[in-house]
Amino acid sequence: MALTLKEFKSSELVNNPYCLLIGHPVEHSLSPHMHNAAAEYYDLDLKYLAVDVPMNDLSSLPPVFNKDPFVGANVTIPHKQHMASMVDEIDEAAEKIGAVNTIYRDNDRLWGGNTDAYGFAVPLEPYRDLLDGERAIIFGTGGASKAVVFALDKLGMQEIVLVSRNPGRRTKDEWPAPVKVVGYANWSAYGNEAMLIVNTTPLGMEPKVNKSPIREGEKGLLQDKICYDIVYKPRQTLFLNRAEEAGATVIGGLEMLIQQGSRSFEHWTGRPFPIDVIKKKLEDVI
Repeated sequence: MALTLKEFKSSELVNNPYCLLIGHPVEHSLSPHMHNAAAEYYDLDLKYLAVDVPMNDLSSLPPVFNKDPFVGANVTIPHKQHMASMVDEIDEAAEKIGAVNTIYRDNDRLWGGNTDAYGFAVPLEPYRDLLDGERAIIFGTGGASKAVVFALDKLGMQEIVLVSRNPGRRTKDEWPAPVKVVGYANWSAYGNEAMLIVNTTPLGMEPKVNKSPIREGEKGLLQDKICYDIVYKPRQTLFLNRAEEAGATVIGGLEMLIQQGSRSFEHWTGRPFPIDVIKKKLEDVI
């Protein structure tokens, strides 16, 4: 259940320690389940609340951030690109990605950070040696892809190929040096030499569960690759089904969701996320 900003500000909830999820819409997010389970695990006096904030209500947020009970926030679509002006500082990841998905306090300063790149990278750690110096193909050029590119550049990928519906509209200045942008019609020319293939598009996400960036006739290109879908609902997308059929190693988006939440929780509380507790909670919810 999500609150409107007006409902939250007029409730007693503002008088006790709180963390917020800010976006539009937010009612189906799994983040409140994660963070409230973590707070309960540590017996913290802290509530994590989903607050639906349309674009025209953004100017009402700074007073909410400056209240003493405010501990931190996560930010989701469509506000990640608008939060930098509402904090005192932004970290390296948020600056280079151009998006803030986490707000936290540090030394009386309000910081904007980005934990999406960290969350994406953690599930790839077991494959780090395989990825170093190799090629990645990323479907999608939206906000999520920027965090993925930042993470893969840090992991040492030699070449990153972005697949876009409108490759001609993308400028080289948007991306770091190892990135090139191609269209869906010719991505397969890069497939054989790729080690990692990532979906950052909504294809496969409810209600588009019968969609995939990879067509049935292209799935042979996924053989022996690492295929990663940042979609977490459903757990197994059509893209990942096709990847498994082709003999690929698959990674689902739930791992990224948990790991980005883990870094946010550490910023707010100084405590490690109880990962096993969170996974059990999300399995029950899903």
